[in-house]
Amino acid sequence: MKTIHPEFAYQSRELGIQIEDTLGDPPDRKTYMKVINALIEEFARGSEIDDVNLLAFALVDQLQFNDPAGLLAQCQHYTGGDTASVLSMVSCKEDKADLAVIMVSEQNPELARRAILSAFLYKHPKRWKDEDHLLATLQKSENGDDEDEEQLNSGYDIEHLFDANGDNNA
Repeated sequence: MKTIHPEFAYQSRELGIQIEDTLGDPPDRKTYMKVINALIEEFARGSEIDDVNLLAFALVDQLQFNDPAGLLAQCQHYTGGDTASVLSMVSCKEDKADLAVIMVSEQNPELARRAILSAFLYKHPKRWKDEDHLLATLQKSENGDDEDEEQLNSGYDIEHLFDANGDNNA
């Protein structure tokens, strides 16, 4: 399992949420496909929509990932990756989606690279892990200890922290 750049982890999670929201409950595949087709049309026409998640959303079901190990290696860096290499590791199921990838990669190569990698990570969640960036975890690693020094016991009087005037506020 490989650690990836945190922004890719975020984009992958956001893509999953966007797919769930568009599908709805119960899932409506017909509406979902209309949205996907409309987005692919926009990108294929050369629309300058500069949104990683929208492009990944449009392409996630259209892309075939021909070199998963190579794509995973590209997920180490969110900026400054090799777009040509990423493009060579994927293919599209439909001509319209292929045209969309070509148009976006010509206009904004970094957007195309990021969207393809976000879609890849969404489709292959068991190949990668996200670094733990929770505040508590970061504080523990900075302090070098696993115990919270300022834990409050139940019944601890904390009213004074929120209201300095007490009942005299009227």
